[in-house]
Amino acid sequence: MAPLPEPRGPVSEFLLGELVHDVHPLPPFSVMAPADPLGDEDLQLALYACYELHYHGFEGVCPRWEWEPSLLALRGTLEQIFEGALRGAVPASPTSVEPEESDHALRAVADSDDSPSVSLHLVRYGTEEQMLEFVVHRSAYQLKEADPHSWALPRLSGPPKAALVELQADEYGGGHPDRIHAELFATSMDALGLDCTYGAYLDRIPGVTLATVNLMSLFGLHRRLRGAIVGHLALFEMSSSLPNRRYADALRRLGHGERVTEFFDEHVEADAVHENIAAVDLAGGLICQQPALACDVIFGARALVELDARWGRHLLESWEAGRSSLREPAAAPALTASQP
Repeated sequence: MAPLPEPRGPVSEFLLGELVHDVHPLPPFSVMAPADPLGDEDLQLALYACYELHYHGFEGVCPRWEWEPSLLALRGTLEQIFEGALRGAVPASPTSVEPEESDHALRAVADSDDSPSVSLHLVRYGTEEQMLEFVVHRSAYQLKEADPHSWALPRLSGPPKAALVELQADEYGGGHPDRIHAELFATSMDALGLDCTYGAYLDRIPGVTLATVNLMSLFGLHRRLRGAIVGHLALFEMSSSLPNRRYADALRRLGHGERVTEFFDEHVEADAVHENIAAVDLAGGLICQQPALACDVIFGARALVELDARWGRHLLESWEAGRSSLREPAAAPALTASQP
């Protein structure tokens, strides 16, 4: 378990200050919507902390906080602000999508993304320090890779459930613990001289990155948003093979060997296989079963594009300005190339 992070504003200060005590009803607390909920440091950290109680939890925090009604009420307020901002930021979804057209509809969402490419920057120009920062950003999700999407399993049935199980089985190593993708990412971090302990960099990871992880938890933890988590995963699988190839090539250009690149190389192959399963069998299968969820499937995909674009712009603008994209630079024990 990770220690509780440092607060970043009144909401996270209130929440984290209460979590150090035994579980109890939270006193009344008024949450004011920030100007930019999708990147606000305070809101996103508070929401991340609420969600983390459903994952690994925090050191010294009573496990019973997970289902404390007053905490869930606070989380619900934060989610309402977050989801409202999301729906205001993404284009309106179509009211219907034919199941056989699900892959084309999702591909159109991916093709609509004209934001600058982090992977293209890193493979062409990325420095060692920028690559390390990128890995630290990604650790917020990759060290629990696939877990948010697994919340959808009990909400699905029939063909889409079978498709999701097939995808998740690969993510969890196909029965081989050393092949679990989260473990492969931890190995990459370790080989880069970074701390691969779960949650080690939470205090340095900005709200714009936490929002991309909170998005998956929001969708996965709410049955009413099962279409959105399916759309998110489908587009995630459809659009990750090429970026991961670039990340692996960037690391090789910087002199790193297989222990560092294996995670990314694995995703080049795996996600190319997963693309059709995710788009046709999972998303298309769900739309075939429940046509009313088509708009949510597309919304989930568009929300992924929106938040990833914001994250990418943050990284590239920070690097162009000559500053760290993290809240504090990640101090790695070694900044030299790793050995194969």
